[in-house]
Amino acid sequence: MKRKLLGITLLCVGAATFLSSCESSSRKKGKGEGVSPVTGWFYNDSRYGGYDVADYPGQQTPVGMVLIQGGRFTMGANDDEMPTLENNNVRRTVSVSSFYMDETEIANVSYREYLYWLGRAYGNDLPEICSAALPDSTVWRSPLGYNEVYVKDYLRHAAYNSYPVVGVSWYQAANFCTWRTDRVNEFLLIQQGGLAPNWNQTGEDVFTTETYLNGQYQGTLGRNLKRDLDKNGAGTRNYQKADGIFMPDFRLPTEAEWEYAALGIVGNNPAPETKRRRGEEVFTDRNTLPWGPRNTARYDIHNAYQGEIMGNFMRGKGDVMGVAGALNDNADITAPVKSYQPNAWGLYNMAGNVNEWVMDTYRPNSHEDVNEFRGARAGDWMRPQYQEDGTVEERDSTGHIPYQRVTNAELAANGRYQVRTANLYNYKDGDTSYTGNSMDRGFYKYGENTLVNDSTKVYKGGSWADRAYWMSPGTRRYMQGNLASNTIGFRCVVDRLGSPSGNNEPAGNNFGAQKKHKR
Repeated sequence: MKRKLLGITLLCVGAATFLSSCESSSRKKGKGEGVSPVTGWFYNDSRYGGYDVADYPGQQTPVGMVLIQGGRFTMGANDDEMPTLENNNVRRTVSVSSFYMDETEIANVSYREYLYWLGRAYGNDLPEICSAALPDSTVWRSPLGYNEVYVKDYLRHAAYNSYPVVGVSWYQAANFCTWRTDRVNEFLLIQQGGLAPNWNQTGEDVFTTETYLNGQYQGTLGRNLKRDLDKNGAGTRNYQKADGIFMPDFRLPTEAEWEYAALGIVGNNPAPETKRRRGEEVFTDRNTLPWGPRNTARYDIHNAYQGEIMGNFMRGKGDVMGVAGALNDNADITAPVKSYQPNAWGLYNMAGNVNEWVMDTYRPNSHEDVNEFRGARAGDWMRPQYQEDGTVEERDSTGHIPYQRVTNAELAANGRYQVRTANLYNYKDGDTSYTGNSMDRGFYKYGENTLVNDSTKVYKGGSWADRAYWMSPGTRRYMQGNLASNTIGFRCVVDRLGSPSGNNEPAGNNFGAQKKHKR
């Protein structure tokens, strides 16, 4: 009798285990479903609390961009700095995290799209925002040259749609990046069905990623709202970052990122990683120019293109395009952004055409092992402003959440920081301090002993008006961030989240049964 009852008990336990296993297995197979590895509770099930975990397929490449897989490289000047004798870019080994970068410089047609949106959103109530974003077309004027056609037509005329925008200050370029972040994320939400297109956005009632995430932007709801699995919720909810549909911030590249991408040394790996093999951890050459180890300004492969100029720059005084019937770079000023041969990453005009703003504040020396960068997003560590009840401050008249610099007291309360101020322009910048002494000559005193201050920004890449020396990615120059030039444009980058690999494989090396490459 006991043996019979024991058999029935084991049968029941086995059946329960089998059913539980089947239920768990079916949940794991369902999209976005799973089981908590720490509690055993089911994800994405309103009966078990409704904790929502997205089935994230991996970050997608933003439109117009390519993935730059990170790694280590030798940053700094490739040749002796004979023209400047500044010795401000010594060679050092730096590692850069993976990121996405625009294939091309931002073109006039794209910047005019930005101006059009600003006019629609702020033109009536805040016209000063629109005027502040306008490029300075007078940068084309020269005391001894006739360039009025560019002053009048370079930005606006359809003939120059695909040419790089110029006359844009560092601050204007940074504002464009912020606008692009919001427009891309708004479009992703529209594609997902969380929002419908809203052409009546004006003033403070405009979509920004932060106001949407903080519940301050309602807009026009779409037809595929996110289901709220919390039984105490409203049935639907806003999309969140954990849902995996938002793009990280668009921004200017750091100097290290820009130089790493421009060198394109991935093309010097004799056996790069593929789906069928692991890569070799070696480079055969160090590039001086973006288009490869040949280190020549002319195409040197024996075919129909042999001898053609590889970039848009000045060969000599008064020679910007060669002779009629055989124009060497076929461009008198700038050229369309997809001209010339891209480098190994697929990036166009990382040498020549226009110089490009990078995010760094200029100092002669800035050294960091990983993701080297001087400054912060706007020069300081910032955070959103909060109300007394701990919630984020209401949006301002432009529809953005106000930010403030992190206070010294907040930094002091966090003992892990090496600094006690959020102003990072001058951190380890090489000057000296003589507190309490009149001998303060060691500081960067703008207008007295230097033209460097906290608004001095780095630009790189060489332009249509520069000699070949400046085509080397290791060279660097600087200008005040509020100024503009007819030789400086910009392009954007986006951080790569998660795995550094472009095929969304998990980070780290995986051994055993789950091999990364077929053997």
